[in-house]
Amino acid sequence: MRSAENVNAPWLGGWIIGAAAGLVAFGALIVVGKFDYSPAAAIGIVVALLVGAILGLPWGTKSPAPVARGMGAPAEPVAAPVTAAAAAPAAFVSMPAEAHAGPERLSAPRGGKADDLKEIEGIGPAMEKLVNELGFYHFAQIASWSEADVAWVDANLKGFKGRVTRDKWVAQAKIIVNEGLEAFRERAKTNNY
Repeated sequence: MRSAENVNAPWLGGWIIGAAAGLVAFGALIVVGKFDYSPAAAIGIVVALLVGAILGLPWGTKSPAPVARGMGAPAEPVAAPVTAAAAAPAAFVSMPAEAHAGPERLSAPRGGKADDLKEIEGIGPAMEKLVNELGFYHFAQIASWSEADVAWVDANLKGFKGRVTRDKWVAQAKIIVNEGLEAFRERAKTNNY
């Protein structure tokens, strides 16, 4: 039977190694560096604390699955009830890419000329190239995205997942389509999307 342990507690071995590193630094400063005892001790303590903190603290550890008492097998996770207030907004819930075919994509820009998508805050030259590769060339395409479309695009932006939602691309594109580029630029000065 395994015993319960606090996996987020500092690791004693890391602090022991840190103390040893501090002693080595102290000795090296005295012997090789010809330091006095006080500065060598101060530097040794700093080294011990740094090494101990790096090796001893639980940086990003995850708790293992809970163990059933007396059985030695992992306990089945119990789902907590979700209240309406605790439910995440639909815009932040990611969907598997296979569940939705995604928004309408084009093989080339309409009329042979794409809109300058860099007008949308959050789309730079590299992002515009990636968005074009996905088949999106026009503000009207982005303005027509549903929440499912946004989730699909967010999931398929290599290296930029979540940018559509975070930067409010759809709201910006709707302003450009409905009010015009000049009105959008004026509103963009105050991030009024």
